[in-house]
Amino acid sequence: MFTLYILVTILAAAANLYAAANDFLRPQWILDNIARCGGRPSWLLPLGTLKGAGALGLLVGVFVPSIGITAALGLVLFFIGAIAVVVRVRWYSHLPWPAAYLLLAIGSLALRTAVL
Repeated sequence: MFTLYILVTILAAAANLYAAANDFLRPQWILDNIARCGGRPSWLLPLGTLKGAGALGLLVGVFVPSIGITAALGLVLFFIGAIAVVVRVRWYSHLPWPAAYLLLAIGSLALRTAVL
């Protein structure tokens, strides 16, 4: 079970680091996405920081369980919010993206609590 936890957590952290890097680099498709959701480009720095902090927290959580649980829970809440935004703007074809990140965060949280 611990091996599965490590694999899911590394995958979740890598996915969130990738998402954070894109928020920091601001490629055109990210700017288009945030505009379509009613956001501003100035929001990308705080959003990327949250994703990056969550990813680092997941990795630290391998060694300090309370940090891993807190980081995973924070990412779960973050991506529930992201799904709410996508539903609010009725961009249903975009739902698989935040849903995948949410499932990774839920998996990391569930496995971290299971291997305590």
